[in-house]
Amino acid sequence: MLGLRIDRVTEPEAVDIITARAAAGRGGWVITPNLDHLRVFQRSEETRSFCEQADLVVADGMPLIWASRLQDTPLPERVAGSNLIHSVTAEAARRGLPLFLLGGDEGVAARAGERLVAEHPGLALAGSHFPPMGFEHDPSEVRRIEDALLRAQPAIVIVGLPFPKQERLIEHLRTLMPDTWFLGLGISLSFVSGDVRRAPEWTHHAGLEWAYRLLQDPARLFERYVKRGIPFAIRVLAACTLRGLARRLVPTNLVYPAPQLSVDEPSPPAPAARQAA
Repeated sequence: MLGLRIDRVTEPEAVDIITARAAAGRGGWVITPNLDHLRVFQRSEETRSFCEQADLVVADGMPLIWASRLQDTPLPERVAGSNLIHSVTAEAARRGLPLFLLGGDEGVAARAGERLVAEHPGLALAGSHFPPMGFEHDPSEVRRIEDALLRAQPAIVIVGLPFPKQERLIEHLRTLMPDTWFLGLGISLSFVSGDVRRAPEWTHHAGLEWAYRLLQDPARLFERYVKRGIPFAIRVLAACTLRGLARRLVPTNLVYPAPQLSVDEPSPPAPAARQAA
């Protein structure tokens, strides 16, 4: 989609890929792009690099689902990070995979951990860590993160930091812990902890979750969602409509399979496993 390759997987398929490979001691990286991430992807070489490195890229946002249908390369469903945190945790508890929570404001990761343990008895919570504001510019704080993870040795790390700060951190941490799965899920830890109210379920399907968040924090989100987001969404949907028409006028025999990430065989290169767009 405008150069971004997205894996054609459902949420259960994504969870199975993550946890099956984690259980086999094979690490990976999940990125959950939304419309704003796609906008940044268009102008940021760094963001394009992150997406190419990731083992699993799933669409977190209904506009991406609509756009995929308009361009005649439909994605099966939205795989939202705010849902994925619960489904991955449930399966991690079932498989006995240790989980680590990293990010959020002070106390958020610890409170989210308490709630997840209460929801999923038997969850092996390996720990949590709150990196203070500006940690990325302080080598001693980065070392604290490294030390916490190396002591805990989790199979899965859920990172809840702003984009692209969390991606930069994950890119670094993967070099130290290549057998661990890292999921960049943004604000999801704050949803779980209860520090931020999640939008009603109907807004998720209607693609209006952004409007609910805008009402909660208009000063911070007006420029992102209204001044930049709405015009970009119109351009994306228009471009994908034209591309869909072109595909129908000039049919192809291309088939876009879901990624087959076996736990026993080396993973294929990330782009080859993704929806060509």
